[in-house]
Amino acid sequence: MYEILKGSLERSTSGSARGFTLIELMIIIAIVAVLVALAVPAYNDYTIRTKVLECINNASIAKMQISEYRQSLGSWPPAAADAAIVGVGDTRFCEGYINYDPATGSFVIDLDEAAIDESLVAFDLYPTMTPTILASGFIAWNCGPGASPISKLNYLPPSCRN
Repeated sequence: MYEILKGSLERSTSGSARGFTLIELMIIIAIVAVLVALAVPAYNDYTIRTKVLECINNASIAKMQISEYRQSLGSWPPAAADAAIVGVGDTRFCEGYINYDPATGSFVIDLDEAAIDESLVAFDLYPTMTPTILASGFIAWNCGPGASPISKLNYLPPSCRN
């Protein structure tokens, strides 16, 4: 038994040492660098979209209040205060709702671009929520880009880009 182990030990140490060459290590580092260079911007875009989506999801309260007013009284609220959406929607990334339109019931979500990402300070994103009355009487809400710059539409969720 000892002879078998001794033979295998001698064979493993007698061969040349195996390992990575310097060129192989440099190639691996280059591949990792390229992957990181591609992943970091994608991650930054993802975090911005997530913050914008948080504001759009928080608008569900305002949508419900406007819809309830319409269902109860048969018309859109004459002002944002009548729908009780003034001062609602202020969060870390949202500054509330602006440009309420009493003719259509639509409103714009006012994003705090500086809190979302410093690269957006020069741009204003204006996701707009617009209601549609269905034949069944239910109200469906659609998100649109509003007056958002075309170059920054990738920061809106796909449902708001059209």
